[in-house]
Amino acid sequence: MQELKTNPLRNIVASIIVFVIIPIVLYIGIAFLGDRKFYFISVTIALLACVPFFISLEQKRTQTREILLIAVMSALSVAGRLLFYLVAAFKPVAAITIISGIYLGAEAGFLTGALSALVSNIYFGQGPWTPFQMFMWGIIGFIAGLLAKTGIMEKKTALILYGVFAGILFSFGMDVWGVMSLTGIFTWEAYTAALVTAIPFTITYAVSNVIFLLLLAKPIGEKLERIKKKYGLME
Repeated sequence: MQELKTNPLRNIVASIIVFVIIPIVLYIGIAFLGDRKFYFISVTIALLACVPFFISLEQKRTQTREILLIAVMSALSVAGRLLFYLVAAFKPVAAITIISGIYLGAEAGFLTGALSALVSNIYFGQGPWTPFQMFMWGIIGFIAGLLAKTGIMEKKTALILYGVFAGILFSFGMDVWGVMSLTGIFTWEAYTAALVTAIPFTITYAVSNVIFLLLLAKPIGEKLERIKKKYGLME
């Protein structure tokens, strides 16, 4: 299992952006902008997620087809969310984002998740929750891509466990936004109450991730591998 073209600089920049800069942007949005500038924050996150690819373009490493693959995966994710809109918390977004991270690389995984939230919310409704959804789905794809480099994600057991972890991570992360948006500050008491209230949704997130990963990982993964080999999208 190989990933899209990468280099040490790109990996370092991507990690700093995902784990440091974007969380700072989210914090500034809540603490100082009062969520009023969520469109600006969303676009900022999307642009930051593109920086590693701008680096590769500058170094003439990224091909247009690689960007197209990410766009296709994002479109599949959006379509899947729309298809299952009647079933609360049961969506293939995280699964498709994870698959993107595994087969296309960590940066592609983050960008797929972030774009999926931004674009799909055109239909579901944009709001101050959008930047948090972008970050949570994005980081799920990013971590999946990092784990894929170790080879562990090729095992079905690891895939199932990560699907469960992704469901919990997304729910826990969105509850942070929920608490801060309601109270203006983060308190462990309010956060604990939110986690308890969200248990049914968290379980549904986790179960849906596992189901969609088991159904989609192999067929989509095989197609991505064939496309990458056919067009020479890896080193």
